[in-house]
Formats: sequence, structure tokens, C-alpha cells
Amino acid sequence: MGLSTHVLDTMHGRPAAGMAVSLFTTDGERATLVKAFTLNSDGRNPDGPLYDNASLKVGTYRLVFDVAGYFAAQGVALPKPNFLNRVSLDFGVAHADQHYHVPLLVSPWSYSTYRGS
Repeated sequence: MGLSTHVLDTMHGRPAAGMAVSLFTTDGERATLVKAFTLNSDGRNPDGPLYDNASLKVGTYRLVFDVAGYFAAQGVALPKPNFLNRVSLDFGVAHADQHYHVPLLVSPWSYSTYRGS
């Protein structure tokens, strides 16, 4: 199961297909890019889990979601500067044998996340 993410566009009530996302490992202030991808029609990584159980390690990670780029591509008139540009979520994995699902519920003005199942 490993690590996965899913993004829902709460403004339009649908998955955030086409949103650009980047995954990093972190060590203090240093971040190392692991993977950059574009969400599929279901708002998920088209290649499946970001890490499988065998590859996920205890440590800290960052997911960066290009919220402004996504909503601009949807034709949403955003103010300049827009309220949300990129949403960056820093999180820790304490148990590599468990599944970590990091969903993002997002609009141009708000977001919410949690550890999903």
C-alpha cells in the first residue's frame, strides 16, 4: 500500500484532473525531488502509489500541489496575486509498514488534508 495521494476540487465538486504535483523527501530544510507527476481523471497519480510498502521508509516527506496553475487552467478568474499558489504539505511517516494516504480537498481559497486510509 505504501504512500498515495488524491486531490478533490471542492469548488467544482470533482477530482482535480490535470493538477501538477511534486513529491520530495525532506531532511530539515533540505528537500530532494523524488517524483513530479500530473493527476489523472480520478485526481490520483497515474502510476499508482507514490511508494509501495517495500520502498516507503520512515522519515519526512513533502507533497507540493500547484493549486493556482490548476484553477487557472480550469478558467477560474484568480486575483493577482492569487490567495493560494502552491499548497505544500510536510508530513512524517513513522510506520513504513502502514499505508499513508494524503488527500487534499482544495478550492482557490481553502484547503484541508488528513491522513486517510
